Formats: sequence, C-alpha cells, structure tokens
Amino acid sequence: MQPYLPPLSQVSLIPSSSSHNPPAKLIDTVSRLNWISMGYSGLFITKVASFGKRLLKDHFKSWVFQSLNGLIVLGSLVSFFVAAGCAYLYVFPTFHSVIQNYGISKSSSECNAFEGRWIRDESYPLYNASDCPFAERGFNCLANGRKDQGYLKWRWKPKNCEIPRFRVHGVLEKLRGKRVVFIGDSMSRTQWESLICLLMTGVEDKRSVYEINGNSITKRIRYLGVRFSSFNFSVEFYRLNHRLHLDKMDEISKEWIDSDILIFNTGHWWTRSKLLKCKGCYFQVGGALKLGMSIPTAFRTALNTWASWIETAINTNRTRVFFRSFESSHWRKGRSSFSDIIMKVVENMAVPATVLHVTPWWHSVPLVSTWVPDMWNEILLSYLLSRNEVSFQ
Repeated sequence: MQPYLPPLSQVSLIPSSSSHNPPAKLIDTVSRLNWISMGYSGLFITKVASFGKRLLKDHFKSWVFQSLNGLIVLGSLVSFFVAAGCAYLYVFPTFHSVIQNYGISKSSSECNAFEGRWIRDESYPLYNASDCPFAERGFNCLANGRKDQGYLKWRWKPKNCEIPRFRVHGVLEKLRGKRVVFIGDSMSRTQWESLICLLMTGVEDKRSVYEINGNSITKRIRYLGVRFSSFNFSVEFYRLNHRLHLDKMDEISKEWIDSDILIFNTGHWWTRSKLLKCKGCYFQVGGALKLGMSIPTAFRTALNTWASWIETAINTNRTRVFFRSFESSHWRKGRSSFSDIIMKVVENMAVPATVLHVTPWWHSVPLVSTWVPDMWNEILLSYLLSRNEVSFQ
C-alpha cells in the first residue's frame, strides 16, 4: 500500500538552525520530495535515508550527518532533473506531432483526401451566395428561384481522414500579405469566385474587398483581381486561351511569377467537340504543324511545357504550386485518361507541386454541383494550413 504523503505546501525544505531539531526530520522531508518527483523510484532513496539515520545515530557526530545530508539533497536534485529530462523527451515529441498534424488529419498510414463519399451536413453551406457580390448569378440557384436548400447540405468525407472545418479568421491571417492566383478555364474562375465568397464571411467591412480594376465578373475578361485591403492580400484569376502552340506558355505567364500560391487547371476544353469547333486549327510544336497528333498526346505535350516552366521560372521555396484536375462531366463517358496524364507529369517534376485530384468525385456528386468548388477550396486551404508533408496522390 502506498504511504500517505503530505502535499508540498506542508513540507519544509529548509532545515532548522536549532540544534534541538532531530536530523532525521530533514531526511524524511527529502525522502518524501523524491517520492513525489520520481514516483516509485523514491523507494530507493527512502531506504538509503533510513540506513543513513541508523548509521548516524550509532556511529557519527552531527557534522558527519550534515555532510551525508548534503549528499542526499544533491542526489535528490540530480534525480529530479533526470526525471524532468526524461519527461521532456517523452511528452514534447507528442506535442510536436500534434502541431504538425493540424491539416488533414490521418486515421491511417496513408490518406487519400480524394477517395471518399458525400455525406449530409446541416452546418452547410458555408456562405450565402446572395450575400457575395462576386458570386456569378448563373451559379446561384436560390437567387434564380429555387426554394429548397437540401442540395446545399452536403460535404465531402474522405475515407480514412478528416478535412478540418473551415475557420475563416485563421485563413485570413494565413493569407495576410500574400498573392493567390488561379489560372485556367471557366471552372478555375468558379473556384476563384468560391474562395472569395468564403473569405468574405470573415471580413467586417465588405467595402474593403473590391476588384482591383473595377471590373465586373464576366466570362470574357482575361484578368480579374480582388483585393482584401484589410489583410493586404489579393485573389486573382487569369483565363487561359486555347493553346495550339504546345511548346509555349501563354504570353501572360510572366504575370504569375511573383505569386505566393498558384492554382492551375486545364482540360475542360480539350474535348473533341470543342476542338472541332476551331476549323482549320492544328497543334504546333516548334515550327511544325502536327496534323495527326491525338488530343491526349497534345495534352501531355502541353503539360510537359507547363512543368518545365514551373521548374525554371518559379521559386518553389516561396510559391506553393497546385494543379487541380477537372470534373469528368465534361466527358461523354464520364472518364478520360487526362487525369492519369496530369498525375504522371507532376510526379516526374523536379520541384514540388500538388495535384488536387478531384476527378473521382463526379461519379457521386449529389443533385447539383454548383457548390462543389467550395469543397475544392476547403481541401486547398487544408494543404496551406498544414505543416506536414503527406502524400494525397
């Protein structure tokens, strides 16, 4: 049975200067301190102290006891600091890992954030599109007369990990002083609009968020930039033209170099139906027309040009690079080899880039998909807020 030990507040660590106080009292005090600080290892010190008392009582004078008492106190302090050091090594690696795993939390050794299912969640949607001046009206079903809101109550649940809940104020602080740039087609613009609307929910003065050039949101304009002046950052969109010169980047690519976060996408216009609308158009590499080049081969060539540009023009120590795959509803059969091409090209890059592989979602999207870009952005932000290196590909 464990003996009763008084709290430290009732234990005096200062020996009395009076010669009438028995020396054994101080030894008992030190023994009790060791028991408290070291647990069961204190039994060893207790036995030593007990032996010292008997020895002192029978054979030594007071000055000998004082010397032994000093050694016991010194030993106790050494034992205490050894225990503290062991506790530090045991506790702090765990604490460090908690900080590191702030982002998408894993419940297994490998987390695929893009493998999962849609589940109902009554806390959604994360914003009211009617309150966001940057939400395209064509994607605002409620503003266009839809009465029910059940289609908005869905979120993506990965199979073996959790996407952290969106915390707008933490994200706004994370983006302070940054430049976020979306580059791609109309779906990229939709994701850009979604991110702006998500972030505006944490801004008190909505007038402090504005389009840099005073432009309205249209499908035709090549550049749109929204500034969050209270936090000194911008969220921008560049629309890519159809590229038939497969070995050249868009002429506006120089505008992207000093960005902090780059989110690319392409693929939605690489369909046969859309390319056939361009009569007399052929792919070109160098100065030669590639009359017989297939669309997948052309896509791979263009993507390799993009990868080479990232490797040579972008400082990835500063800039986070993402490439989002596309939703497969643009394809008649619901699937294409383009996602595999994207994954392979990024995998072979000499610098880090992250694929947001959202293509598999689309076979199970419930009802309508106008709010799905919100979920893309939740995963994007989880990467940006995470400090750990986890493969989600």
